[in-house]
Amino acid sequence: MISLRIRLVNPTTISRHYSKFTLKKKKTKKQGNIIETTSVQPTSPARTRFAPSPTGYLHLGSLRTALYNYLLAKSTGGQFLLRLEDTDQNRLVEDAEQNIYDSLKWTGLTIDEGPQEGGPYGPYRQSDRKEIYQKYAQMLLENGQAYYCGCSKDRLLKLRESASKLQPPTTVTYDRKCLHELIHTDEDHDHVIRFKSPDVYPEFTDLLHGKLNMQPQYNHSDRRYDDFVIMKSDGLPTYHFANVVDDHLMKITHVIRGEEWLPSTPKHISLYKAFGWSPPQYIHIPLLTSLEDKKLSKRQGDIGILSMKEKGILPEALVNFVSLFGWSPPRIQQGVSSNETMSLTEIVQKFSLDNLTKGNAKVNDSKLYFFNKYHLHKRLNDPQQLLLIVEQYLPKFQAILGEQSIISSERLEYLLKLLGPSLTTVDDLLTTHSYLFELKTPPPDTPPPKHCSEIISMFLQSSSTDFNTNCKEILDSNPELTKKEIFQAVRYGLSGGVSGVTIPVLIDILGEEEYRRRLNACI
Repeated sequence: MISLRIRLVNPTTISRHYSKFTLKKKKTKKQGNIIETTSVQPTSPARTRFAPSPTGYLHLGSLRTALYNYLLAKSTGGQFLLRLEDTDQNRLVEDAEQNIYDSLKWTGLTIDEGPQEGGPYGPYRQSDRKEIYQKYAQMLLENGQAYYCGCSKDRLLKLRESASKLQPPTTVTYDRKCLHELIHTDEDHDHVIRFKSPDVYPEFTDLLHGKLNMQPQYNHSDRRYDDFVIMKSDGLPTYHFANVVDDHLMKITHVIRGEEWLPSTPKHISLYKAFGWSPPQYIHIPLLTSLEDKKLSKRQGDIGILSMKEKGILPEALVNFVSLFGWSPPRIQQGVSSNETMSLTEIVQKFSLDNLTKGNAKVNDSKLYFFNKYHLHKRLNDPQQLLLIVEQYLPKFQAILGEQSIISSERLEYLLKLLGPSLTTVDDLLTTHSYLFELKTPPPDTPPPKHCSEIISMFLQSSSTDFNTNCKEILDSNPELTKKEIFQAVRYGLSGGVSGVTIPVLIDILGEEEYRRRLNACI
């Protein structure tokens, strides 16, 4: 994990991993009082990919990576690919692959090429590309840029332990023992293939952070090498090797991924150089953090995307929310804040790499619910969308409320129309406004309002259910009462004292029969 803002102010942390780490700013040109920055947004169609490992459900960080790659492809008229990196067979989760498909479909991220869609550069599942990786590993073996290694796990562990005790210590641990020994691959089935790393990693350019020069820290009195494994003993590739081969063969032009992959980028650039290939453009986006600027915990960051659907979050609200984790829409004019409430189509139209931000992206749940309220209200104002929401949620309401509280599609539609502006999610009807369906008895230690029985009796004696008319008549004939006491008593009788909608609206929602039943029950 590398966060440029943090690492640059803490050289001690850098020295544990790198002996050289420099950052060069993008070139700018000043014209009068205006500073012009060279644009990094591609002018030709970009081919991007989302390459998750099906070892768990799609979460916020993964969705952000998928979304940014999708936005770059679509904003340039390019293609968005899905590739499954499933070579770590021991960690695969049975339904994780289907969860990836379902999550992307729900959020509206249409895949142009992938395991289900097919395409000219398949297969798009790494476990189906074993022969391809073996072919390219053999090429590196033949030109002397890779070699077999048969070292035991115990020996490798001892090398790591000894490297950590060196002064200065180093995370580069291998001693190249197997480079100088003949490994009989036909007899030894536990061998791996290592890449012969260069003495100095090439400098590379990140479109967000500029030029970077990241070198491992060596101990020159006990020299070790960063000869990472490219093919495992089971014949499958490591992430480093597979993603380079696949990105090249699938003609990927841009790779957007999290900053935690920055330390791996020199390895990938070196592999491209070993093959004589041109690497894609890299964009490493900032970490997701809490409001306290701490890295998201497993509980915070690994919330399954589809679990948010169950909580009433709309896909357009979630996409809107996640799009701002390291990007901001351009301002229409200087000094005027841009509108952050956007549909996916609007985000695509506004998206540019030039508007990416470098600071850590703070995840604020309250902002998610702000977006959800906006997009829900927008849906409820569309007659067709309103009917779709009713159709989607009616079975859930019927299952939860049961037979004792009859809920029809007409009633749910009526409630959504009436209460729409006050709802953050449709589920609010079952939580915040649950009193509409079932009157819950107030807690025993909650006394009824002053003069409650007398006031409710007077409302029941009236043949009208018009609250304002009844209220005026009672106040006129009972000057000792206050308007506040009347309001409190009637609300206590109708909702158990739970505030929400205004009393006239509440009476309208309940209907005369339920209105009188509740007041009688209260008495």
